[in-house]
Amino acid sequence: MLVRGKADRASRPNLLGDLDIPSGLSASVGISEFTYRKGQEVYSENDPAEYVYQVRKGAVRRYKLLSDGRRQIGAFHLSGDIFGLENALVHRLSAEAVVETSVRLFKRQSLENGAETDANVFHRLLSMTTKNLRHAEDHMLLLGRKSSVEKVAAFLLEMDGRLTSAGLLSLPMGRRDIADYLGLTLETVSRAVNQLQREAVLKFIGKTHREIVILDRLRLSSFDIPG
Repeated sequence: MLVRGKADRASRPNLLGDLDIPSGLSASVGISEFTYRKGQEVYSENDPAEYVYQVRKGAVRRYKLLSDGRRQIGAFHLSGDIFGLENALVHRLSAEAVVETSVRLFKRQSLENGAETDANVFHRLLSMTTKNLRHAEDHMLLLGRKSSVEKVAAFLLEMDGRLTSAGLLSLPMGRRDIADYLGLTLETVSRAVNQLQREAVLKFIGKTHREIVILDRLRLSSFDIPG
């Protein structure tokens, strides 16, 4: 069940402003906001790609179920991230809330129409597309790392750049998600994380092992060098 968000409008990210959409187009974009429960689907693979989405609060994973039943996570989208902008008429991956997540959605066709008539909108959409392509390339390189420790280190550095606040890295996703993102088993991820802990590269805060303090970023970065 979708629960329409009730956040103060003034506190919401200005998505239209971020995209430089003219005020004349704003009324036709059709912005809505919904809250998804943990594990609830935002859209499925092959659903019509009629909307573009922005995470207002929480986190979303995009993934594909493989023929053998395994799950490959292609991306995590965090607060402020925009996703669902496809180069086809349907979504190639499924999207699901990692934790309780508020998402804004707006009509893809309206944005495309705006891009045809407004250079600012066109360049912003092009920038978003380029960013998504760059992330896909980075993820491909990450999967090509030789060892599990290298993969986990690269992931933690990525999240450190996107999530860390006041020196604390608070991960919304668990180790199963991390494993499916890195193409590893849950046990392998746990061993790699425990190794980094033993080597005093990081430490955990609390019992969930999702709140991390990185003690030695230089040492952590040394694992993120492709061989």
